[in-house]
Amino acid sequence: MTVAATTAAAATAPDPAVRRRGDFTNVARAELAKLRTVRSTYWTLLVAFAANIGFAVLAASLIAPRLGARDRANVDVVRLALAGLHLSQIAFGVLGVLVITSEYSTGMIRTTLAATPRRRTLLAAKALVLSGVTLVTATASTFAAYLAFQAALPAGIFAGTSWSGPGVARAVFGGGLYLTALGLLGFGLGAVLRSSTGAIATLFGLLFVPPLLLDLLPGSWKSAVGPYVPMESGGQVYIAVHYDPGSLGPWGGFAVFCLYAAAAALAGFALINHRDA
Repeated sequence: MTVAATTAAAATAPDPAVRRRGDFTNVARAELAKLRTVRSTYWTLLVAFAANIGFAVLAASLIAPRLGARDRANVDVVRLALAGLHLSQIAFGVLGVLVITSEYSTGMIRTTLAATPRRRTLLAAKALVLSGVTLVTATASTFAAYLAFQAALPAGIFAGTSWSGPGVARAVFGGGLYLTALGLLGFGLGAVLRSSTGAIATLFGLLFVPPLLLDLLPGSWKSAVGPYVPMESGGQVYIAVHYDPGSLGPWGGFAVFCLYAAAAALAGFALINHRDA
């Protein structure tokens, strides 16, 4: 009878692969609940939306009408509409950092790791939840910015600014992809450094310091190195037209930027099992 019961229990036990998927789903749900209940999530997303839409309206109503005929012919209209990304990228980068470092700063990470001993599963769930939330909200903000720019733009200033224009749809969607990858870059740095201040400072340094240093390099070096710095390579994906001759192009540049985010995330995955909470 005992053998029969054991055999029946083994027959009804879930497959290990199915159990692991179920565990991961539960961890992802828990991480989504955490992200939704933290006040900083809503503040950073609010700042990102306000920056993207606000700068789009200002660019359409104040900058575009003051451009000369030559400037209007050469300006990238979509990049002008997405001028707010220069500020909203900070918000999404900070959000990516805080998703992981906030638990270290409060000590909550000990409870989280006790509930989820498989640390890389936890980190993967955090990255997945962050990617999904950021992709949806970032893309919504870039689409809203483009529509606000179109609504505020005086008639007859630009030609070819409609949704069907060359590169327009890809550039608007690319703005959301860029912000998503940037959030993952912040997340990876946060997982490596485990400090909000240190990770945010490092993220801003990676974004804003290399363009300044490029100006100190000889012209040939600048042309060779410039396309591969993070902000320059990542920014190519939300340019519709008028690429620089030496640029990597939209998808090539975005791929390089994704490599920065992947390198930071992989470093976090490599280190998390070799550290105390």
